[in-house]
Amino acid sequence: MRRVIVIAAAGFSLAGCSSFSMGDYFKSTPPVVQVQLDSTPQGADARTSLGPGCKTPCTVSVPAPENGSFTVTYSLNKFQPATVPVSVVRNPGDFASAGTVNVDPNPVVALLQPAGPPPKPPRKHGMRPKKPRPPKGDAAAPPPPADSPFPAPAASAPPPPAPPPPR
Repeated sequence: MRRVIVIAAAGFSLAGCSSFSMGDYFKSTPPVVQVQLDSTPQGADARTSLGPGCKTPCTVSVPAPENGSFTVTYSLNKFQPATVPVSVVRNPGDFASAGTVNVDPNPVVALLQPAGPPPKPPRKHGMRPKKPRPPKGDAAAPPPPADSPFPAPAASAPPPPAPPPPR
């Protein structure tokens, strides 16, 4: 009997030297959360700082980070890139219920701004821009000089009557 106890004690002491530990046994993989990604305009490339990405509108699965936050960066041709911070809120469970992991905001939406005004077409060398011409007609005629013997015609005055034909 003594021999069995000694062998059992030796076995337990050697088991303590192995790489197995109870802490490793109870560690679980981080929870995975679903994050909806969208943009205005749609069709942007959205990439999380954790790796996964897609073309909006879409949904990606990401492991909940330990530090509780990550970012989503959006890019679309002819638009400025945008980055949106995302928080991961862990609600611990108790003996009666499991813990939950929530993402805020969800959906993650970015409003992309145009990259800027379109470039102006290059001007041809040696050509000057045309000056606008004044409109034709009496309304556009400049008034006579102040020392002129002829008065300026009134803008709304009718033309003088024609003399009667000779008899």
